[in-house]
Amino acid sequence: MSEVPSNIHVPDEELDLRGVICPYNFVKTKLKLESMAPGQLLLVHLDDGDPIRNVPRSVSDDGHDVVSQERADQSYRVVIRKRFDE
Repeated sequence: MSEVPSNIHVPDEELDLRGVICPYNFVKTKLKLESMAPGQLLLVHLDDGDPIRNVPRSVSDDGHDVVSQERADQSYRVVIRKRFDE
């Protein structure tokens, strides 16, 4: 059995928000993160334009960590680590 390379982030949850307009894509991301345990990873699929500009910034402002962000065809894959509560 082969190991997963350390630079690959295996998400605990996934959310496909392609076609969802702002601010609903951020609201849905925020609600999903609230249901997850601290430190878990969420993979979010977002459209180009406002979604990819606003959602990563907004989750960062909420204290979560944007681990990676990459283009995938006509959309983006964003991996977010849920913040550890204080």
